[in-house]
Amino acid sequence: MHASTDRRTFLKTATVAGIGLGLTGSSLVAFGQGKTSKEIKVGIIGLDTEHSVKFTEIFHDPKAAADVAGFKVVAAYPYGSRDIEFSVNTIPGATEKMRSMGVEIVDSIKALLRKVDVVLLETNDGRLHLEQALLVLKAGKPVFIDKPIAASLADAVAIFQAAEKYKVPVFSASSLRYMDSAQQIRNGKIGKVLGADAFSPAVIEKTHPDLFWYGVHGVEALFTVLGTGCKSVQRTYTEGADVVVGVWEDNRLGTFRGLRAGAHDFGGTAFGEKGVATFGPWEGYRPLVVQIAEFFRTGKAPISPEETLEIFAFMEAADESKAQGGAVVSLESVMQKARAATDKQLGAVKG
Repeated sequence: MHASTDRRTFLKTATVAGIGLGLTGSSLVAFGQGKTSKEIKVGIIGLDTEHSVKFTEIFHDPKAAADVAGFKVVAAYPYGSRDIEFSVNTIPGATEKMRSMGVEIVDSIKALLRKVDVVLLETNDGRLHLEQALLVLKAGKPVFIDKPIAASLADAVAIFQAAEKYKVPVFSASSLRYMDSAQQIRNGKIGKVLGADAFSPAVIEKTHPDLFWYGVHGVEALFTVLGTGCKSVQRTYTEGADVVVGVWEDNRLGTFRGLRAGAHDFGGTAFGEKGVATFGPWEGYRPLVVQIAEFFRTGKAPISPEETLEIFAFMEAADESKAQGGAVVSLESVMQKARAATDKQLGAVKG
């Protein structure tokens, strides 16, 4: 299939699945305008990750700058994974820390939703995200969904489909997207980016597709500098590392190296028309929290559903490539499979 045709098919698939550009409608702007003059009450779902504590500390900083001021985390629901050991072991300490910051710990998501204006869905376990997000979306609460947005491409499609149905804004991103060095490249520092290499840890969690659990951060950094338009991927896997090569529709190449053996770090190199530039290292959570705050104020997600879904289609295609012994797999093919699987979720989305 010709590259431009393949890309059009992918975008058509995404649009038909209900994840078009409708999330930028006037109803979301109205939400933002209605919330800018008073304190915004934030609820957190999931205390099985350090993000919940770190984000709260940034919002609650008495010296917070204007870009993150005006928010208060008022309630948190701890769960959260019930069977991923690392995540389960994080919950008790995070719960006590949240209490020490004046956050009420509630016993259900429904109880939390009665107390808040907006939601941070921080559950570390992506398998729970669709179920939890549906409760939030049905309640009409704008939601930031931390990485991974879901534990399958089909669930990710279903989340955006539900957001479209209920006219509620959803935003999901890795903090690596907002490294200043990556943003400078995205905004033209070296002209058009002709190719890029990114790397990050890629620890595997057996309950998730290989790259969804941690490799997602490096993959998102890759897409931050290259943009959308990937048509196919090919993955080489070893116990200590992954190398995934993506071919973009205009024949640009993007590679992701997932690190398991040796030192772990985040970064990469972009090759542009006007120069070569590195991106990284990671700069902490604050730049992402600034974006979350702006999202909650305006109701407008800074990243389109299409871009987020293409990132997850890249990773799902990489899993499929591994299963096929390193074969080339198109993103359009995994999107088609995700659409078929999403049909099974329609009953949950209705109502």
